[in-house]
Amino acid sequence: MNRPAPTVSDPMARLTRVKSSLSAPEARRIALAAQGFGRPRPSTAAGTRQLNGALARMATLQIDSVNVFARSHYMPLFSRVGAYDTAALDRLLFAKRSPYVEYWAHVAAFIPAEDWGLFDFRMQAMRAKYGGAPGGWFDTNREIVDWVRAELADRGPLRPAQIEHDAKKAARGPWWDWDVVKHALEHLWLFGEVAIAGRRGFERRYALAEQVIPHHVLDAPVPRDEAIRELVRRAARAYGIATAADIADYWRIADRKAVTSALDDLVDAGELHPVAVEGWTTAGRPAKAWLHAQTVIPRRIDAAAILTPFDPVVWFRDRAERLFDFEYRIEIYTPAPQRRFGYYSLPVLVGDDIVGRVDLKADRAGSALLVQSAWWEHGRPAEAASRLADELRLAAAWQGLERISVSRWGDATDDLAHVMPDAARHDAGPAQPVALASDEPEVEAPDLGGDELAS
Repeated sequence: MNRPAPTVSDPMARLTRVKSSLSAPEARRIALAAQGFGRPRPSTAAGTRQLNGALARMATLQIDSVNVFARSHYMPLFSRVGAYDTAALDRLLFAKRSPYVEYWAHVAAFIPAEDWGLFDFRMQAMRAKYGGAPGGWFDTNREIVDWVRAELADRGPLRPAQIEHDAKKAARGPWWDWDVVKHALEHLWLFGEVAIAGRRGFERRYALAEQVIPHHVLDAPVPRDEAIRELVRRAARAYGIATAADIADYWRIADRKAVTSALDDLVDAGELHPVAVEGWTTAGRPAKAWLHAQTVIPRRIDAAAILTPFDPVVWFRDRAERLFDFEYRIEIYTPAPQRRFGYYSLPVLVGDDIVGRVDLKADRAGSALLVQSAWWEHGRPAEAASRLADELRLAAAWQGLERISVSRWGDATDDLAHVMPDAARHDAGPAQPVALASDEPEVEAPDLGGDELAS
């Protein structure tokens, strides 16, 4: 039976032939659809099925400790499925036999436990770099490392406070303190010997990997070339359309030749197609890009969302600038008088574009969502203020905050106040914007010297 052709009313149309070039708006819509923004949010609070679906489309969920408005790993789900019970996500991620586990994937992130073996090449590279050097930290502290292993084998999983208490009781010497124990745990985690067995609040529970990871996964590490090919495949699917730099950054793979080889293999297999995208350049020349064979080119995207800085849509700043002409830096580490947009400004998505940014703070004591600053980007649609106001109301309700207050800092604040007559006003931020910080600090592997990951 012949399948009817997509009609103009269809929100998405699958590729009926391979395109060799794409317009910039097409690329934006493809990228957003691949990340789940091409579908309507659930009409009721999202449950486990919707949360798992959003996690599957992203393939990983970055962890960050900043909690000014909401912890970062809660935000990508809120952006995609709307207000949901964060306790449901906690149960999914932190349960005793959770299908998810933490590892250094993009950076510290949640991944499916079944994917642990895909990162064996990274674990081995970490061990070679940090665990094998004669006279290095790991070599000179083998006694504490062996003690930590034994503690976890006998009593794991354990919270840090439990390990710290026992370390103090051991009293093996002045160097035997919590910083040393934590250093040992972080080494063993990055080497793949230790895994995170959920969290209590936001406090990790450490265990030997065999106590957390299914045995059939531990017994089947994926060879390096095969693992990189699979990770490239997943990044390409999660992005829809991407450059080699985009795909390498998705998993922070430093070996660009391995990424290029994997891309070539996937093109030969018909899973990816080389394309040119309008306006995408590298060193003044058209940038090479790849389109996933199963991608869709939506006729339109009608999304509205507030994004975390660690959302895959914007986490690679070069890609955010290429897709949305959106120059973005986190200003947490910038001295307050020098901040241009605010402490923790969050990108605002309306339609198929980033149209602004808002710096949000949850005042728990006062039960208020504080809009510390709000700024427009170029080309915002006429309904941008009302769409953002709806998202702010939803965000406040999601966080259990009873009221909203809008500051007077930023060129979008008066527009927001106009469409939110019930919102209070307050003063916040520098009197005048200043130049954007040249760059933001890179996230480094924890406590191990800060070098780029060997991948």
